[in-house]
Amino acid sequence: MKWIGLLLLVFSVQFGNAQTLYNPQTLYDGPGGLFDPNYLRTVDINFHDPGYHQILVDGWTNETGIRLPATVLFDGIFYSNVMVRYKGNSTFAIPNDNNNPKLPYNLDFNDSVPGQFVMGYRKMKLANAAFDPTFAKEITGYDIYRRYLPSPQANLMRLNVQGDYLGLYVNTEAIDKTFLEKHFGESGGALFKCDPIQQFGQSGGPTGNSDLTWLGPDTSLYYNHYKLRSLSGWSELVELIDVLNNDPANLDTILNIDRVLWAFAVNQVIANLDTYNGLFQHNYYLYQTGDGLFQMIPWDVSESFVGALLQFNPNFNELYEYDPYNGYNSSWTPLVQLLTSDPNSHYGKIYTAHMRTILNESLDAQTVQTFVDSLQSLGQAAATADPNKLFGMNQYYSNVTSEMIIPFVFSAAGITSTIDLRKPYLESLPSFSAAPPTVGNPTIVPQQGPQGQNFVTSYVTNATSVELMATTSPYNSKFVSVPMVDDGTNGDAVAGDNFYTAAFPWYMGGSMAKFYIRATNSDALMLNPERAEYEFWTYELPLSLEPTETLLETTIYPNPTRDIVFVQSNSVEPLSYNLINSSGVTVLRGTLTNNKIDVSSLESGVYFIQLTTSNGQSSTEKLIVQ
Repeated sequence: MKWIGLLLLVFSVQFGNAQTLYNPQTLYDGPGGLFDPNYLRTVDINFHDPGYHQILVDGWTNETGIRLPATVLFDGIFYSNVMVRYKGNSTFAIPNDNNNPKLPYNLDFNDSVPGQFVMGYRKMKLANAAFDPTFAKEITGYDIYRRYLPSPQANLMRLNVQGDYLGLYVNTEAIDKTFLEKHFGESGGALFKCDPIQQFGQSGGPTGNSDLTWLGPDTSLYYNHYKLRSLSGWSELVELIDVLNNDPANLDTILNIDRVLWAFAVNQVIANLDTYNGLFQHNYYLYQTGDGLFQMIPWDVSESFVGALLQFNPNFNELYEYDPYNGYNSSWTPLVQLLTSDPNSHYGKIYTAHMRTILNESLDAQTVQTFVDSLQSLGQAAATADPNKLFGMNQYYSNVTSEMIIPFVFSAAGITSTIDLRKPYLESLPSFSAAPPTVGNPTIVPQQGPQGQNFVTSYVTNATSVELMATTSPYNSKFVSVPMVDDGTNGDAVAGDNFYTAAFPWYMGGSMAKFYIRATNSDALMLNPERAEYEFWTYELPLSLEPTETLLETTIYPNPTRDIVFVQSNSVEPLSYNLINSSGVTVLRGTLTNNKIDVSSLESGVYFIQLTTSNGQSSTEKLIVQ
């Protein structure tokens, strides 16, 4: 009977509407763009004030954020009134304390001259790569991150200041309005740089940690731990931390969990341990998009491939074989404990699937070596002439393939040598060796007639559960799960032929459906496409006049009320609810228990109750609280 399923697939490919694969890589610079890694451009900064250095040092020390105007010549193009400050932490403090002029710079072309951009960008962030003898670890790290989630870009540049050549730098893309608009289509949400405010080498000042631990409802308690980069957002951040620590069952209503899992997965596969699920909880951004979800964005990945963190632990193997699930111990931070500490949990299996994909696609030592060779060939002359680099040209090359150790002074892991140790360790873990399902590319099977549903079918083996994950969100988020069946019902042509089928859960004509397939067995999980939810299949839903399944119907009583409101519905599934006040703020959320909601804590006024099923059906009721 399997030939019937195959015939159905052939028919749908020839006569049905085909799906297409969304490619987020088109959002990044192409050939000739500012961050094209094949170009080595030159930046010349000339400050108007000859005393610029001490002013900027004082600004860095006191965290005033002060910028000074300068003229900039970028590859022969003149820019006026570019506002410049020093940046960095240890990469600024250590060179500056040793009178090394090669300090990291932050250039804002748009600050005092509205509309002034450099090749489409407002800012340029020039890192001195002080502790990376190869000048390649951060660029190589970002090249891998961007394959799996929205990430900055980086490349090499030469820098002259006041006519003096300071050396070879790494230019990193700023996470600012330009970045947000490019990746999310808007930039008005709450944005936080998750880095505590203390400065390297400064004692006696405030300290903090960006580990998302609950400190209480007072927003001021978080000021030392996170840096607000938008006009507002403290209450939104505290709500995220509150839900994470005190209502974790509803975390997916305020956090894009899949994006976090991808960030965590790349961190661990490439051994970037200077971030949240590594040794130190910092070096990431959080941005809340218009769908209400916070997105995790990687930042400052200069310690990729262990990097200078090698000197953190004299037992190097504990870094190369860092446990991707539990770290050094089981008392890891709240987001790690919830999402990844159990490899057999739902999120643990997704996390493992993401790591497996990265490991297979991006951790081939020879491929990485070729990429690094290209970078180093491009930067060779500039690095050779660099009068202020901390390491010589021998280390420039040798630290790619081997550790660089200066006893009692400095240690840095190599790039491909880290891969050679990290990859077999990960592959040896039971969660990696477990056999996942196989999932073929999905195919659309459209039905005829004004009430026809649009089915998705996929050939899947070694699975105990198969799901169609679908959304129509413009933010490419909030995918809902629809069970796929191989029992000859609900659009499935033939039972038991391993072709699993489900219908899209929407009927609105002309909407763009975004979807992927998720298959699970007792030991492992597989996605198609494997980079979902960053990549996904798309399909233009044809016009449809009416649904072929019962819509969610709800009623509430008593209304008005002052304490308890009861909900009646035609749903056999549990309902989740959001209670929203007249200002559009969610004041209560949860899963309906005993068909009632306690509203006694609310002030008098008009509210709206959004009731939602697990497959995305929803209903809204108006409620008056007396």
